Amino acid sequence: MTNDPLPELPAGAFSKQDSGDDLAFYAPPRLVTHIDEGAVAALTACYRERLPENSQVLDLMSSWVSHLPSDRSYAAVVGHGMNAEELAANPRLDGWFVQDLNRETSLPLDDQSFDAALCCVGAQYLQQPIAVFADVRRVLTPGSPFIVSFSNRCFPTKAVAIWRSLDTNGHAALIRLYLERAGFRDITVELLADGGGSDPLVAVIGRA
Repeated sequence: MTNDPLPELPAGAFSKQDSGDDLAFYAPPRLVTHIDEGAVAALTACYRERLPENSQVLDLMSSWVSHLPSDRSYAAVVGHGMNAEELAANPRLDGWFVQDLNRETSLPLDDQSFDAALCCVGAQYLQQPIAVFADVRRVLTPGSPFIVSFSNRCFPTKAVAIWRSLDTNGHAALIRLYLERAGFRDITVELLADGGGSDPLVAVIGRA
């Protein structure tokens, strides 16, 4: 596996404890939420504020739920994930596709075909994050937001080594670095839930 253009990171930064096939790991459907109700509510509020109505939305590394606000409508929501059964069960998706982004970083999507992109609690698994994020920027219209959110939960054997070595502030700085190197601008870090009454949740948002 070749590293992204991140020479300041140590050797092995994108290695995993479990180097087995990711599609096989995710083959059993997991129809559960990976953040609790409080964090979900905070993320939904963020989406309500940030996502334009009637927009084309890409939900990257999605599952059976997208946490989009029920009182907003979008022209289309396209989901990407690792499990077809989970994606088929997601009522907010108008279309979806399965792809292992650690093997193939190019998305089967047209240039500038989306008005927003989301990645909820998935960035910690990417072994070529700059290549993936750059391709997300390719499919976004200029100025569109890419909202990358994370909590303190993950499948540790599938998270990359650099993620496992960092705390919350480090995770936010790492995702900011990914976005910067992929060409995003106007990057902000927002604490959506502080972990006091729910899971902690942070969003790092860049503009294409």
